[in-house]
Amino acid sequence: MSRSGADLALLLLGGFRSLVESAQEELSRRGYDDVRPVHDFAIRAIAAGADSASELSRRTSVTKQAAAQTISVLQERGYVVREADPTDARRKRLRVTERGFALLKEGEAIFDELREQWARRIGSESLRQLEAQLSELVGPAAVRVDAPGWVATQDLGPGADMPQIPHPGE
Repeated sequence: MSRSGADLALLLLGGFRSLVESAQEELSRRGYDDVRPVHDFAIRAIAAGADSASELSRRTSVTKQAAAQTISVLQERGYVVREADPTDARRKRLRVTERGFALLKEGEAIFDELREQWARRIGSESLRQLEAQLSELVGPAAVRVDAPGWVATQDLGPGADMPQIPHPGE
């Protein structure tokens, strides 16, 4: 049976959704029942340098109001804090807490586990081939890890790497 381009897009979206929903369910089982995928994107953006609502808004392609609301939720739940800027006493800067980094680390471990489940279902070699083919089709910097929106259009530039998330103690 021949599939259309729309079918392909829906299959890819379905794969993404399946992984994200499974990860969220597992995070909940592991004690992180107060987070949603948008929180992960925001925490990653803050860890990569988005230290204000304006900067978070820009990096995640949401309104400043939405960014401020997300920050408020993340603060309330202990994933980020606002601290005085050492160079400007009038300014407060965002920082990811140990709890926030623990969430990111747990999420990364869960995605690794989900990848292993997929490898068992279709075979390790088939999964490697799928990943290689998708990389060939979409390129290495198709989606920034700190940008949840479809309109995350910031050009990283030729050969630029994805932003690395610093973990405390590394």
